[in-house]
Parts: sequence; C-alpha cells; structure tokens
Amino acid sequence: CLRTVKIPALWVTQAQQRWASSLPMNTVVLFVPQQESWVVERMGRFHRILEPGLNFLIPILDKIRYVQSLKEIVIDVPEQSAVSLDNVTLQIDGVLYLRILDPFKASYGVEDPEYAVTQLAQTTMRSELGKLTLDKVFRERETLNTNIVHSINQASDDWGIRCLRYEIKDIHVPPRVKESMQMQVEAERKKRATVLESEGHKEAAINVAEGRKQAQILASEGQKTEQINKAAGEANAVLAKAEAKAKAIRLLSDALAEQNGNAAASLSVAEQYVSAFSNLAKESNTILLPSNSGDISGMVTQAMTIYGSLAKQSSKKLESVSPEWAMEKSEELVPPAQ
Repeated sequence: CLRTVKIPALWVTQAQQRWASSLPMNTVVLFVPQQESWVVERMGRFHRILEPGLNFLIPILDKIRYVQSLKEIVIDVPEQSAVSLDNVTLQIDGVLYLRILDPFKASYGVEDPEYAVTQLAQTTMRSELGKLTLDKVFRERETLNTNIVHSINQASDDWGIRCLRYEIKDIHVPPRVKESMQMQVEAERKKRATVLESEGHKEAAINVAEGRKQAQILASEGQKTEQINKAAGEANAVLAKAEAKAKAIRLLSDALAEQNGNAAASLSVAEQYVSAFSNLAKESNTILLPSNSGDISGMVTQAMTIYGSLAKQSSKKLESVSPEWAMEKSEELVPPAQ
C-alpha cells in the first residue's frame, strides 16, 4: 500500500514547505536516494534501515514503514506571547534548524518528531524569557538562543533529533512599553549630552584657571627680576657715588698737600660761604645768623683753624703707630704755611 508522511499545518507554510518522500512500494529491487533513510518492517516488526543505493526486499513480508530525510530541516516557529522577568508581555517568533541523526528513534520514539521539537522550542522560549528582564532580552539575544538550543537537545536525544541552531527573528513589545523605551533612550542621550557639556565647561574652567596661574607666576617672576635689577642698579649707583666721593676726597687731599693748598682751601670755603649766605631765607622765614655774619675773612679763618686742629689730631694718632710714617702723613696733611 502507499502511505504519505503527515506534515502538521501548524508549523509548515506554503513559502517554506519542504519536500517529503512518499512511502514507496516493495518492488523487490529498490533504489534509495542520497540523504534519505527508509525504515523497513517485516511482518509488522522493525527489520532494518535501507541505506542509499541498491537494496533488495522480500515481497509481502517486508514493508517500507517510514521515510526519514537526513538533510538539515528549517522550521518556522510561530509567533507566541511570553512574559519577561519584569512582567512585560512580548510577542516573539523564531527559526529552528534541526537534523535527524537516528532514523529508528525518529520513527518509533515520537509520533511526529518535527512537530514535537517545534512545541518544545516554544515552551523553552517562554521559560527562558521568563528568566530575563526586558533590557537583557535585547542585550543577551545570543545567550538566549544558546540556552534554548541546549534545552531542546536535552529533551530531543530520545527522539533521534539534533537541534543545530535557534534564531530569534522578531521581538514585539507593547506600544506603551515601546514609547517608554524611546523616552528612556532620549533621556539617556540627553544625560550623555549634559555630561559631555559639563565636562567641556570643566575643562574650559581648568584651562582658564591654569592660564591665570601661569600669568600670575610669570608676573611675579617679572616683578622679582625687576626688583633684583633695580636693587642691583641702586647698589651700583651707591658704589659709583662712593667711589666718586672717595676719588674726590683723594684729589682734595692731594691738592691740600701741594704748595698753596691752604690758599686754595680758603678760596673754596669763601665761595661756599657766599653761596650759602645767598640762599638764606629762601626756604623759611626764620633765620639764625651769627653776630659777625658779614665778616667773610673771619669765617674763612675760623674754618681753616678747625681744619688745622683736625689735621694735628690725626698726626698725633699716626705718631703712636710709627713715628716715621706719622711724620710723612703729618707733612702731607699739614701743608707749609705761606
């Protein structure tokens, strides 16, 4: 008799309906196609599995009971609802890739192995989704696929079927949840923009403060250098004045030691006296004058007398050190009278 393989309409669509062999008749000489296994029963009991190629059967006693395809089978898992860990209802569908490894178990272990695997994939998907929150469902999609394949293979070993892959096609969320997710995404983007803007202001403030710090450091270094240069200039000026004054004193001393030195000194004192007398009453109205302020010669004589007494005191100090050297110095300090 001729028997066809039943294909459930629940998971097979016209767009992806796979080819399935019909049950062939026992013609004694049979040719089995590649990637197919024919299960033969003899008098109602399993006898053997025909391999691809030439095979011989006994008429009437042997009967081809099942035809199993060993190719990889693609099954579209229908869309179904599932509840995530945070109580969000999702509509999710997928694609299942499987292959029959043991034709005997696939024929006698379950009535319709492909339909059984499809139902197992749906229940496993709902179970795995219930362990994850909505955010993790989108982030851990690959992990979810791996867990579903592992769970299906654990249950389908007795059916002679191996699940190769499971891929989630679409995940649909309720409109309100979708709106809230969109708002969350926009809020996250605004947050990142605000953080980036604040970091920019922070960097700008740091740069401005660093610039001011460097400016103050450079200004203080400039002031320090200016003060050092100013102090060095003033010190050099003081030294120059002191050297000039010392040189002037040496020249004056040499001049006094020469011939007619007292006359020159008297002339200089007289000139200074006249100059000082001419400047009286220019800075103040109160003036104290000696009784003989008009006697210029007397004032000059008094000044020269003071100078002579100072010279003698210096010569006495020099004599206590070295008589000969003191004599020379006294001769230099006290010029001969004219």
